[in-house]
Amino acid sequence: MIHESPAFYLAIADRLTLPTKAFIDGSFVAAKSGAVIETVNPATGLVLAAVAHCQAEDVDRTVAAARRAFRSGVWSRVAPEARKAVLLRLAELIRANSTELAVLESLDSGKPIRDCLKEIAIEVPDTFQWYAELIDKSFGKVAPTGEQACALILREPIGVVAAVLPWNFPLLMAAWKLAPALACGCSVLVKPAEQTSMSILRLAELANEAGIPAGVLNVLPGLGETAGQAIGRHGDIDAVSFTGSTEVGRLFLRYAADSNLKSIGLEMGGKSPFIVLDDAELSPEMIDNAVMAAFWNGGQNCSANMRQIVDRSRQEEFLDRVVERAKALVIGAPLDPATELGPLITREHRRRVLDYVESGSREGARAVLSGAAFDSDAPGSFLGPTVFADLAPEMTIAREEIFGPVLGVMPVDGIEQALTIANGSEYGLHATVYTRDIDRALFMARRLACGTVAVNGFTEGDLKTPFGGYKRSGSLARDKGTEAMAQYLQTKTIWLSLDGRYASIPG
Repeated sequence: MIHESPAFYLAIADRLTLPTKAFIDGSFVAAKSGAVIETVNPATGLVLAAVAHCQAEDVDRTVAAARRAFRSGVWSRVAPEARKAVLLRLAELIRANSTELAVLESLDSGKPIRDCLKEIAIEVPDTFQWYAELIDKSFGKVAPTGEQACALILREPIGVVAAVLPWNFPLLMAAWKLAPALACGCSVLVKPAEQTSMSILRLAELANEAGIPAGVLNVLPGLGETAGQAIGRHGDIDAVSFTGSTEVGRLFLRYAADSNLKSIGLEMGGKSPFIVLDDAELSPEMIDNAVMAAFWNGGQNCSANMRQIVDRSRQEEFLDRVVERAKALVIGAPLDPATELGPLITREHRRRVLDYVESGSREGARAVLSGAAFDSDAPGSFLGPTVFADLAPEMTIAREEIFGPVLGVMPVDGIEQALTIANGSEYGLHATVYTRDIDRALFMARRLACGTVAVNGFTEGDLKTPFGGYKRSGSLARDKGTEAMAQYLQTKTIWLSLDGRYASIPG
């Protein structure tokens, strides 16, 4: 249930005890150096708290605890039903504390409370429940052999896993990685983004209450260049699952090559197209999808469809209706349930997005809506929606990931040009196609070089469907679905040689 009064959530915020210490081996502890990082409320620009700044020495002691827990078998070798029961308890604890978690995340990230509640009250606990229920329904295989052998193919937990998270969906991305990794029996070290550490620290406390043993789940706040690099280079971490920028994803591949060749799962940037063919129905629902595909979460979404490729015959009508809907977006305080668009994560990031807006105008795109002037002198990092028309494929804003509320419309002549331009990107995470012709929809979906194609609706699918990218948007690893388990399991063959003494007995 969503309370419509901002006062309800402000009262919760006033009562919160903000978690600021790292969670290592079952306890909250300061960074060994005593260093801290200030976390700032994006809506006000004011410091919320000083959070532990973990570095290489903290990574070392955490990995040692995680490895000790893994080898002990206290989680990795218990009966599947035992892990299932604990994760189901965790899902219920998240539901019971979802409002507090949502307020904490809204304060820390600037996300609108309505979005935080949807994610944390529904999607996050559902993720833990879904993987918990999968634990005792995942089977190995017996290979076909003659009677002188028996061959078993087993899937075993890979060991110590690090989950490195982005700041745009802190708890949801944590759930996407933690739930399958814990379900598999791994010990996990979580490094949240330095801007958004507090909700995952509170989750660790709930995990402890649910019964996850000490050392199995650890949370280390810290900077990418310190804690993140130490994780990537550590010789006793078996796998890293990373969601973030393509630039940092490259670094993790280098770190793995320079250390123990650990497995690296990557979900990275995107420049996803929203394709409107000439027969598409420009319904209110479709226009709402077009706007939210670009502006949901302030455009701070890897799969945001900011590159909107529209048949030239529909461009002006499409633009008029998109601008009308974008103007109606409610921009405001994150703890107000009416807010649809909150602040960007930092003032620095706001400046980066504005640089892209300026480059669009400089390179010849036509600005039909500008959000640059919205509360430019106000505290925090608010930025209203910007809409460009007449994009060309070579423009910077048509090629690079902006990660802010900037939508660009690119006119095309026909389905073949739409497909060529859509695929003419170094990224390949997501695409949306609008058409009333199922043959054209399948033609486009099969030829778009990306991990998810949505037809007649902007969506990433649901928990049962894998999510990840092609090209520079990712690796073969996937989050969500049964496919997510592959990142956290390794395959073992057991070949039993039999003497065949009974092979000659008939029957």
